[in-house]
This record gives sequence, C-alpha cells and structure tokens, in this order.
Amino acid sequence: MFSKGKLLSVTLIMALVAVVAMACASEPAPAAPAIDEAQLTRIVEAAMAKSAPAPAPQVSAEEISAMVEKSMMGMSESQVSADEIAMMVEEAVAGAAMEGASPEEIQAMVESAVMAASEDAITAEDVESAISMAVMEAQEGMITSEDVQAAVSGAVMEAASNSLTAMEIQDIVEKALEERAMMEDAATKETIVFSDLNWTSAQVQNRIAQYIVEHGYGYPTDVILGATLPNFQGLQKGDIHVALEIWLPNQSIGWEKAVELGEVVSVGTSLVGDWQSTFVVPKYIADAHPDLKTPQDLMKPEFQELFATDDSRGKARHVACVIGWSCELVNTAQIETYGLNDYLHVINPGSQEAMFAEIYAAFEKEEPWLGYMWGTGDPALKLDLIRLEEPPYTQECWDSDKGCAFAESLVLVAVHKSLLPRAPEVIGMLQNWEFTIDIYKSIFQWMDANPGSEAQEAAVWFLDTNKVWESWVTPEAAAAVNAALAAES
Repeated sequence: MFSKGKLLSVTLIMALVAVVAMACASEPAPAAPAIDEAQLTRIVEAAMAKSAPAPAPQVSAEEISAMVEKSMMGMSESQVSADEIAMMVEEAVAGAAMEGASPEEIQAMVESAVMAASEDAITAEDVESAISMAVMEAQEGMITSEDVQAAVSGAVMEAASNSLTAMEIQDIVEKALEERAMMEDAATKETIVFSDLNWTSAQVQNRIAQYIVEHGYGYPTDVILGATLPNFQGLQKGDIHVALEIWLPNQSIGWEKAVELGEVVSVGTSLVGDWQSTFVVPKYIADAHPDLKTPQDLMKPEFQELFATDDSRGKARHVACVIGWSCELVNTAQIETYGLNDYLHVINPGSQEAMFAEIYAAFEKEEPWLGYMWGTGDPALKLDLIRLEEPPYTQECWDSDKGCAFAESLVLVAVHKSLLPRAPEVIGMLQNWEFTIDIYKSIFQWMDANPGSEAQEAAVWFLDTNKVWESWVTPEAAAAVNAALAAES
C-alpha cells in the first residue's frame, strides 16, 4: 500500500502515462510496432530495477511538467512505440517513488492505461477530468493500486477527439496539482462547533452560518445541542467554538466572568432590538380586563381566579422559562421580588415546543394564558401579545433584585478564544453578521407557510432568496456558496 502523499503522485503520473499514450495514438503510423504483454512486463521490470532500492522524493509540479514535455517531443504525429513507453514508465517510476508497489501492480496499471489508449484521442477537458478524478479518488485515503488503475483507465476510455500539445498537458497538470494542494489545505482545517441552542432562531442562524463556513470557507462544522447554561460552559471550555446568541442581561454574570478570564470573545451582535418579559398575556385578555396592568395586579382575587386551572391549586397559573434557560433564574427572581410566590403556580416547560404548545392551545380557544415570552419566539411573531407594565430597567435594579423590566435585549455573537488564530476569515464573517429581527421574521413566515420545514431548509431558502449575506463574506466565499446553492436547485 502506498503512503497517501506518494499515492497522489503515483495517481497523477499514471494518469499522465495514459494521457500521453492516448494523445500520441490519434494518428496511427503503421511503422510503429505494436506492444504486447511480454514487452510491457519487461518495460515495467526494467523501470522498477532502475528505481530500486530507495524511493525518490515526491515529484514536484515542475518535474512532472518537464517529464511530460520530454516524453511528448517528436511523438505528436506518430503512434507511441515500445521504447518510448519504456522511457515514460521508467521516468514515472523513478520520479513518483512508487514505494510499496510491486512490478505486477505497476504492470497492471500501465497495461490498462496503454490498452485504453489504443485508438482514441482526447480533449483538454477529458485530460483534466481524468486527472481530477484520480486525485479525488486518492484523497479519500484507503485506496489500492487497483483503485488507481480503475480511476485512470475508466476516465480515459471516455475520450473523444483532438490531440493535445505538451504545453496544454503541462497547464492541465499544474492546475491539477494546485487543486490537490487546495484539497490538502482543506483537509487540515479543524471542525468548527456551533452552540445549537434549543430554540428556533438560534438553530436557523447556526444552519445559515454553517452553510457559509462549509461551502464558502472550507471548514467542516458540527453542533452541540443543549440549553443555555450547559452550552455556555461548553463555550468557556472550548468544546464549542461559536455561539450566535448570548443573551444579555440574562447571562450577564457568567458572561462577564468568562470575559475577564479571557475564555470568550464577543465579535458581533444578532437579533438587535429583541425584547423579553416574564409577564405576558394575550391581547384579548388585556382588552377584556383593563384593570390588569402590572404584575402586582395578579394578587387580586379576580385575576387569581381568571388564570387558575384545575392543577394550579387556586393560584394563577404561570408558564415560565424552559428548564435550563438563563431566563428561568430571572423569572424566579422577579416573581419573588414582586411578592408573587404565594399567588402564582409556576410551570417550567421541558422544551420550547411544550412552551409554545401551551400558548397556542390557549389562543385557539381564547382562554386565559400568563407567562414568559420573547420577541423572536414563534408565538410573538404570530400572535397579539401584551406585556404587563414594570419599572423601567436600570443596571442598579438588575444587579440587586431584578424588580424591573428586562433591558432591550443585547444578543452577542461570541467565540472561544482558540478560534481567533485558526479561522480568521470566519471571524471576519461573524464581525459582519447582521442577522436582524426583520430577517428572522421573514424566515419564520416562510417556515410557518411550509409546515414541517426544518432549520436547514429555512437556511437554504434564505441564502438563495435574500442576498444580504453576501455583504458578510468575501467575494470568493460568496461565489463558492452561490455555486453550492445552484448545485442544490
């Protein structure tokens, strides 16, 4: 078995052996002798003997080009002879350092390539396709000499017309080597892991960013699904590299500590202008009960009765934040500060879906509902909701007992410090990230009109229909992403 680097060189050289043989067969000359299996065997064994015992270093682009030009000289008008093939194979074996390949394996590859070149000539496009296929096959890793033979021979057997010059082949080889170098660079890029928070806007943003990072910048990506607190801990430790929704002031304490320790870095913002409230009711409830204005009004018997359910023990039922979200702690603090512990029966749903199901069911029957919601939560984008009045936000209030309204949300785009040096082009994209509430509303409306659609489908729809993202990336990345989108359509 070949080492991976040498196998790539072997693949390219054997592709060129087939190409040269085919190009030279375009105008057969009766004077040139045919080549039988015995001659091929002797050619290969002689080449192997001359290359032993130590393999040569991996051949460069310039060396391959020179070899091909030398092999092509004086042969463009005639059929390739046994001596000429001997020279090509000898130089190919020595230059490519076919470490670990037996004479029989080399013989099989050369014989197949020469037989495939028996009658047809080929175009520049055919040569490029043959070389590219060979390189891509070898890039996969676990590949045998038989695989190389099949890749090269299978490609060239489709050849059509028009022979090539040595210069044309040189250009094709250099292009193939450049592509190989690009693939090798891509192979060294480490995976970028996103914080896949368990709500829709975060997952849609992730899928958009992942598509751009993968297709535009060549990085593999992954996600870790989880709630706010465990995923933020993952970001601090470096298990997660990108978080597109760090909600402040909800996460202020943990965020500020992580910044002080140098673990995380803010590189931008998203969802600018979003809101949150612990005390939200349907507009039809607010219209029917104009005396319900503040959280403290919930202590009144009529509102206790209004929001009570069979399982709330006579208290007003309150649907609070999802378990594990940072707003869960804020809800708890505000309920205590406003003196509502004895008046509210608090329910913490286990998921976003469960939370949304509660409010949708209430709206369908126009029943009372009381709970936490935020501006880009799906129900807030579809339903008429009213926030109860609270004292305006101040930093002093928030740092003490949170007895005031949420501040207008600041949603940060954050990365682990380790991402800065290894993916500067991705950092540049995130600095330009302008995923606004209006953008998200348009995506949500599309998802709502296409029941069952996933975040990945919504991301592709957005990238394909709203080109605002092109201003976030380099022109080269935009072209690559658009090419990938075109291939999907």
